[in-house]
Amino acid sequence: MRTPSPSAGLLHGLRHGLRFAFGTLTVLPVRVHRWDRPAARGGMLTAPVAGLVVGVCAAGLGLGLLFLGAGAPLAAVASVAVPAALTRGLHLDGLADTADGLGSGKPAEDALRIMKQSDIGPFGVLTLVLVLLAQVAVLARLYDGSWARGALAAVVSAAAARLALTLAARTGVPAARPEGLGQAVAGVVPKAPAAAVAAGVLVAAGAAGACLGRYDGVRTALAVVAAVVAAELLLRHCVRRLGGVTGDVFGALAETAATTALVVLSLGR
Repeated sequence: MRTPSPSAGLLHGLRHGLRFAFGTLTVLPVRVHRWDRPAARGGMLTAPVAGLVVGVCAAGLGLGLLFLGAGAPLAAVASVAVPAALTRGLHLDGLADTADGLGSGKPAEDALRIMKQSDIGPFGVLTLVLVLLAQVAVLARLYDGSWARGALAAVVSAAAARLALTLAARTGVPAARPEGLGQAVAGVVPKAPAAAVAAGVLVAAGAAGACLGRYDGVRTALAVVAAVVAAELLLRHCVRRLGGVTGDVFGALAETAATTALVVLSLGR
C-alpha cells in the first residue's frame, strides 16, 4: 500500500480547509465533507481567501452599476449588500446580537441568553444602522473619486473581515458555549500560522494598494492593521464579558474589521 506523499497530504488538507471556509462563511454551493477540528483549522486559516472572493463579487457588482451610470451611492449600496447576501446576513446578525448582549450590562450567562434570542434589541438596531451607514458612506466617497479605489476598498475590507476570524480562532481563545460555531472553531488555529496568514494578507493588501500609488499602498496596509487591532480589542472585551467567543461574536468581529478598514481607507483624501 502506497503511503501518501507530504505534498498530497497538504493538498488534501487544503482542499478540505477551503471547503470548510466557503461552506461555513459563504452561501456559495460548496459542500463540506468534514467537520472535525483539522478541517476547521484549515477553514479558519483560509478564511481570507473566502473573503477575497466575497470582496471581488462586491466590487464587481459595484463597478458594474457604476459603469452603467447608476452613480456612486447606488454602487456603494450594492457593494455593501453583496457580502450580506453571500453570508445570509449572518455576520450582521452576529453584530446585532453581540451589541445587544454586551449592551445589556448583564452577567455573562444572561448576556449569552440575550444573544441567542431571535429578536433584535435597541442596541443591535442602532449598531446595525450606524455600521451600514458608515460602510455605504465610505464606499460612495471612494467610488465617486476613483472606481479603482472603491473596488480595492470593497475587496480589502472583505479580506480583512475574514482575517479577523482567523486570528480570533487562534489557540488560547476559548468558546463561550459548549455548542455552536464558536465551539467548533475556537482555539483551532496555532498562533504561528495565524500570524503568517496575517502577514500574508497585510503584504498582499499593501501591494495591491501600491498599484494605485505609494501612499495608497501604505494606507491600505494600515487599513488592515487597524482592522485587526479593532477586532482584537472587541475580541478581548467579549472574552472578558462572555467568557469566550460564539458564532455571533465572530460575526461582530468580521463587521468591525470591515468597517474599520473602510474608514481608514477613506482618510486623507
